[in-house]
Amino acid sequence: MLRKDFQQCLFLVVRHDCKILRWKVFENVYRLYRFVDVLMYSTATSKLCYVTTVLKRQSLLPKYRTVIFPVLCRKEHCTNYFVIMASKCFKGHNDHYNGVTIDSNEESCPYEEFADRLTASLQHWISNKKRTVWFRVFLSHSEWVPILVKEGFKFHHAKQEYVMLYRWLVVGEECNVPHYAHTNLGVGGFVYNEKTKEVLVIKEKYVSLAARWKLPGGYVEPGEDLEEAVKREVLEETGVQTSFKCIIGFRHTHDYAFGCSDIYMVAYLSPVDCGIKKCEKEISECKWMKVSDYLEHSEVHENNKLIVRKMLEFFNHKMGIAVQHEIHSITNKPICIYSISKINA
Repeated sequence: MLRKDFQQCLFLVVRHDCKILRWKVFENVYRLYRFVDVLMYSTATSKLCYVTTVLKRQSLLPKYRTVIFPVLCRKEHCTNYFVIMASKCFKGHNDHYNGVTIDSNEESCPYEEFADRLTASLQHWISNKKRTVWFRVFLSHSEWVPILVKEGFKFHHAKQEYVMLYRWLVVGEECNVPHYAHTNLGVGGFVYNEKTKEVLVIKEKYVSLAARWKLPGGYVEPGEDLEEAVKREVLEETGVQTSFKCIIGFRHTHDYAFGCSDIYMVAYLSPVDCGIKKCEKEISECKWMKVSDYLEHSEVHENNKLIVRKMLEFFNHKMGIAVQHEIHSITNKPICIYSISKINA
């Protein structure tokens, strides 16, 4: 056993000759083998310590002093080096999925040092069994992007001010990072005047085909609740103030705007006032139209007529998808829970 361990240690010394003791040379060698498991050096050195102890008892240490001491010194240099490199690792923010996110605005790094710092950080995250590493790179640090891509990072999503890249670190397990923004969410308002039996309709100004009468609506903005979004869109396009009643239904399609899937919710709204002040930039026409006329109008798409027929069914049973405001049990942030309820129309 002693002979085998000692031979392994001698092989290590022969492989890395005495030039390795010079710090700068050792640093260059580390760069060549920077993805090698750093525990290899500690393991070899621990075996040398065992051999040294036995040799001391056998009074054989002087014979092998020139072999053992350089390796022990090298172990000290190695330890110091990894302590220094660990202090240069990106810290980031840990998430609930055993991942870490680095924000370039929070942890800036000169371009010349970024590659080495990334290498040290990756080794640290892999040894700590992190699953996913995220880099949020702002425009002012865009030179990081090519380096991240070369190290196996992929693009996930982009905003006007930054791009988000990620790398899945788990070997032998399929990446479970969800896709970003694969579905856009829009909402339209069925604004119904119960006294006159009329619905609020518009014609858009900029369309590729002939304009048709449709319900006012648009896309939900980030961080916006459905009920607030539909009231805002109706107000912006028609100038009519409304109150939210319930969701009546929605349509779902794929390969729509930006190549994403698309969900368009339809909400039942009651007008607070009926005065129209249309948006001059986007809307060419806006008016109240009898529901019976809307169902027979040649300039109304069949899908929109289907929505009106479903609304007439709703007026018979008064069951819709109402909203209830609660607090999330984990994040303690406000949430909206939608469920089928009896609606006081």
